[in-house]
Amino acid sequence: MRKRDLRTRCLRFVAAVAVGGSAFQLSGCDPAVRESLLTGLEETTSALSSALISAFFISLENNSSSGDPLTTTSQNP
Repeated sequence: MRKRDLRTRCLRFVAAVAVGGSAFQLSGCDPAVRESLLTGLEETTSALSSALISAFFISLENNSSSGDPLTTTSQNP
């Protein structure tokens, strides 16, 4: 098994601390600010995931329409 390099481990650690630390920081916020922030994060995450899923299916549609059809029927007149 390959060990990750030091830079990758540090980046993952920093990301985990940032995400985990932000959840603890919200407990001391004003309730209106906390609600606004969490609502914004929820809407942003929802929009991003929806956009990525739509882009995935659009790319599948484009790939299937750009090549030869899968059926092998003869078109002789």
